[in-house]
Amino acid sequence: MREIHSDKIVSAVRDAVIKANIYLPSSLCEKIEYFAEKETVTVAKSVFSDMKDNLKAAHEFQIPICQDCGMAVIFAEVGQNVHISGEAFENAVNRGVASGYKEGYLRKSIVKDPLFRENTEDNTPAVIHTRIVPGDKIKLTVAPKGFGSENMSKIKMFNPTATKEDIIDFVVSVVKEADAKPCPPVVIGVGIGGDFEYAPLLSKKALCRDVNVPNGNEYYMEMEKEILDAVNKTGIGPQGFSGDCTALACNIEVYPTHIAGLPVAVNIGCHVTRHVEVEL
Repeated sequence: MREIHSDKIVSAVRDAVIKANIYLPSSLCEKIEYFAEKETVTVAKSVFSDMKDNLKAAHEFQIPICQDCGMAVIFAEVGQNVHISGEAFENAVNRGVASGYKEGYLRKSIVKDPLFRENTEDNTPAVIHTRIVPGDKIKLTVAPKGFGSENMSKIKMFNPTATKEDIIDFVVSVVKEADAKPCPPVVIGVGIGGDFEYAPLLSKKALCRDVNVPNGNEYYMEMEKEILDAVNKTGIGPQGFSGDCTALACNIEVYPTHIAGLPVAVNIGCHVTRHVEVEL
């Protein structure tokens, strides 16, 4: 049994929320460079240039890459051979989030109650998804999620007779309806399977996968390419000003489901789809 003190969790989460809000994953930066180079529409090329300048400025001045510093989403894989000493795990995560948002001068956007709307002033509580896994380590994926893109996400409970083409059409329709609101070019997370609650979780996990790493199943790998191609043919373009690139990547995650259903969720990420992984 390996012991990890809760203070280490606090420190790791604090550093991760600050880093995630300043530095975009390198693979996503590469996608932006790639599509900026390929872009043929003059206005879109100018928007891409502004995006790259923004990323450079965030790095140089150590400031957030987006004014919406997001709701902190934490995926935690806790080894079954880990003993966490000190305070409760979720308390430690939330203390780390609060510390990071305060010390990093990040915008605090969380309200205590969805209807009464009083700000918590420290961006807590986080949304925490915890799994118990083999081993003696803790892996944390910290993903601040802005709501300009989150608000454009959807789920549909398909009949099991639905085809791949039906699913692709649904994903494209979600992007079309979103138009410029999620600050395209977007990253598209698609969750297929599970149930009503699990499909959206899959789609959020999909956004946290490296955009240079396709689905391991060849069928879904091809489906990711088909969705990306179809979305980019919409012509919405960077920030909705029209162009060749509306999406930078599409990641699909799947899970077994019931014989009577076929849940499909689409979680839209903006061009600064942020996440940082930490292992303790």
